[in-house]
Amino acid sequence: MDTPNDQLGVMSRYREGPVLLEDAVAGLQDAVLDAVPSGGGWTIRQIVHHVVDGDDIWKLCIKMAVGNEQGEFALAWYWSVPQQTWGDRWAYGRRSVEASLSLLRANRRHILQLLESVPEAWDRAVPIRKRDGQMERMPVGFVVQMQADHLFHHVQRIREILMERAGA
Repeated sequence: MDTPNDQLGVMSRYREGPVLLEDAVAGLQDAVLDAVPSGGGWTIRQIVHHVVDGDDIWKLCIKMAVGNEQGEFALAWYWSVPQQTWGDRWAYGRRSVEASLSLLRANRRHILQLLESVPEAWDRAVPIRKRDGQMERMPVGFVVQMQADHLFHHVQRIREILMERAGA
């Protein structure tokens, strides 16, 4: 896992994420948010909650790396359960998206302020135990890029779902 060289570009994409997600779901009625795509998979509502919860979890990795590079960031508790199960347990299909969108905005502002206040934070890293049990160092810049990419990927999926519905 390498730290991206384009810190300004990655941080810009990370900063723009909440607006991209908000714009993708702006004005959508519950029937659209809850429509199951023809090929199966998560609804738009479930995607929004998944993106925001993931961002919230990985925020802790960033904060740990900035504050204590010797601490081990572990996600065994999360990875041991399938994504669909988390979606069910955390009521992705029943919750309003507004609170999650607000959390995403706040978390991203918080992390950006931290990174701007601690310039060396971008290159700090924390050990993480991967699914196979191996340890690897995960740099803050890598996590920021991963979360920016994750959101963008799911915004693209939301757009695909909306295009499918428009053609139906």
